Amino acid sequence: MPIIAPSLLASDFLQLQRECDMLNASEADWYHLDVMDGRFVPNISFGLPVIARIKEASTKPLDVHLMIEEPGKYAADFKLAGADHLTVHYEACPHLHRNVQQIKNLGMKAGVAINPHTPVQLLQDILPDLDLVLIMSVNPGFGGQQFIPQSLVKINMLRQRIDQQGLSTLIEVDGGITEKNAAEVLKAGAHALVAGTTIFGNPDPQAVIHNLKHL
Repeated sequence: MPIIAPSLLASDFLQLQRECDMLNASEADWYHLDVMDGRFVPNISFGLPVIARIKEASTKPLDVHLMIEEPGKYAADFKLAGADHLTVHYEACPHLHRNVQQIKNLGMKAGVAINPHTPVQLLQDILPDLDLVLIMSVNPGFGGQQFIPQSLVKINMLRQRIDQQGLSTLIEVDGGITEKNAAEVLKAGAHALVAGTTIFGNPDPQAVIHNLKHL
């Protein structure tokens, strides 16, 4: 079964306790939390205090995606706030290996995200050190965008590399995931699906999570 990681960026921020209760009762596996700084991406979302409160309400791992510059400055703070997985962007990390080791040394799962224009081949040297790779299937920074079809080629290429090397690295896909295209994304080789608008924009989000989980 796929890992389902609802993105709280699309949730009702005025009703976060209710949204957390819903996710806790659902078949979702992780909470996906997008942190944006208005510099690496042209938007600002939420940060450490909100994540710390979500941690108190959650019964599931927090999958924190840092869309920020200089993520190494804040890794320890996100650990303290409750992050279980910490994903940084390839494009934001000139010393990526150092960032990944920092995350692992803090006791979190380490992930690297790549933007739509970034080739998966650039992860070749760091891949064995990663717990997950997050393939962005939209341009990061905003929810509700349409899935970029070329992402399927990248997912498949990355899955082949992981399998050939006998790695346990997970492929997570974020952006434009819907009930219509999720099966195709999984078929291409993804292990985990991030979905925001598709889940929280539906009158019955638990049913959508169930449908995605049982594809």
